[in-house]
Amino acid sequence: MDDDSPAARWEQRTEIPLFAGSLIFIAAYATRVLATGIEAFWRTLCLIVMLALWALFAADYLVRWRLGGQRFLRFVSTHFLHTVVVLLPLLRPLRIVPLYDVVQRRQGEPRLSLYARVIAYASLSTLLLGFSGALAVYQQERGAPGATMVTFGDAVWWAASTLSTVGYGDITPVTRLGRVIATGMMACGLGLLGAVTGSFSSWLMQTFSRESDKGPPRR
Repeated sequence: MDDDSPAARWEQRTEIPLFAGSLIFIAAYATRVLATGIEAFWRTLCLIVMLALWALFAADYLVRWRLGGQRFLRFVSTHFLHTVVVLLPLLRPLRIVPLYDVVQRRQGEPRLSLYARVIAYASLSTLLLGFSGALAVYQQERGAPGATMVTFGDAVWWAASTLSTVGYGDITPVTRLGRVIATGMMACGLGLLGAVTGSFSSWLMQTFSRESDKGPPRR
C-alpha cells in the first residue's frame, strides 16, 4: 500500500484513536464481567459503550474496504486480522503492529530492531490475549455446573497455563463456548510462543555468526 493512498491516510489518522477505543471496550467488558455488584444503570452504560465502540470498529472496517477498492470477499480474505477484530472486538488490541507503524511514521526511523519488535509485539499480545481470554472464559464458566473455574484468579491462572502451552489440567472449561475460546487461545499461544522463540533463536544465531566471522585475534 502506497503511503499517500487514501487507505494509508485513513489508517494514519484513525489507528491510535481506535486502539484507545479498544482499551475502553475491554475496560467496559471487564466491568460487566467482574463488577457484579454494581447498579443496573452502570451495567447498562457499559453495554451501551461496548455497542457504540463495536459499531465504530465496524464502520472503520467498511471505510477501509471502500478505500481499498477491492471486492468485499477479496478484502475479507486479504485482511484477515481486520475481519477477526470486527467479529471479536475483544481482540482489537492485537493490532499493535499497525499502531506501531503509524507511530513510527510520525517519529521517523524505528528505534527497535526487528527481533526486538517481534518479541515486544508477541509479549504485549500475550498479555492482552490472556486478559481478554480470561474474562471471556470466566463469564461462561462462572456458575456453570461442575465448573472448576470459581474465581477470576482461577481464570487468569488457566489463561497463563494455556497460552504458555503448559496446561496443568487443574482448571479446565466445562461449557461449550468456554472450550471454543480455549481452543482459540491454544492456537494463539502456539503462534506467539513460536514467534518469540524463533526470533530469539535467530538473534542468537546472528550474534554468534558475527562473533565467528571476526575470528581469533592475529598475533
